[in-house]
Amino acid sequence: MVRKGMSEHPWTCNLSYFMIYRTMDKIDALAALSALGHEARLEIFRFLVRAAPDGKHAGDVASHLDIRANTLSAHLMVLTNAGLIAGEREGRHIRYRANLDAMRGLMAFMLEDCCGGSPDLCRPILDELVCRC
Repeated sequence: MVRKGMSEHPWTCNLSYFMIYRTMDKIDALAALSALGHEARLEIFRFLVRAAPDGKHAGDVASHLDIRANTLSAHLMVLTNAGLIAGEREGRHIRYRANLDAMRGLMAFMLEDCCGGSPDLCRPILDELVCRC
């Protein structure tokens, strides 16, 4: 099942895709930044990014980050509503994965007007963002 806004393979690292992915609008960017503006949610998202492409079951996230299940559930809902993660039911468990397309979209949105459109000035920033998978 592919969530709206996610490609079939959102875990692929591709700089050219990152460079042209500009469909995130201001409302989506604000939702994503708001969701990531909480320490626990930022840690959850970064943990799921590290676990890409396989993702992690909610229980694994809770135990690794030492977060109570009910608190984790609320944080996962905020991240899901912001489009940053997606959950997929696997029997009695839910596996959560980071939406790397959304992350790239947010990064592209943030850098869209970087350096007055001078690619040579933006190159060091973009070089830092290249996936080294």
